[in-house]
Amino acid sequence: MTEAEPYRVVLSRRAVKDIESLPPKVRKKLGEMLRCMVAIQPTCGKKLVGDLQGYWSLRLTLRDRIVYRIEEDSHTVIVLRARSHYDV
Repeated sequence: MTEAEPYRVVLSRRAVKDIESLPPKVRKKLGEMLRCMVAIQPTCGKKLVGDLQGYWSLRLTLRDRIVYRIEEDSHTVIVLRARSHYDV
């Protein structure tokens, strides 16, 4: 049995801006999480409900979350946010 091919991870413009504002240590952790967790098993996060139904969330730090959507047909994960959802 062979391993399934990892999902392709795509960052939205907003996610890129979020990532640029993260400290280097957190940026490195994010990269590892996307490569080793999300790309391999996208459903490892928490399925969101309500207005964000269809999206997933994964804790990056105590305050920050990765919010993403899974597109099965193109085998792609689209990262929408990589920052605190508490920011206004």
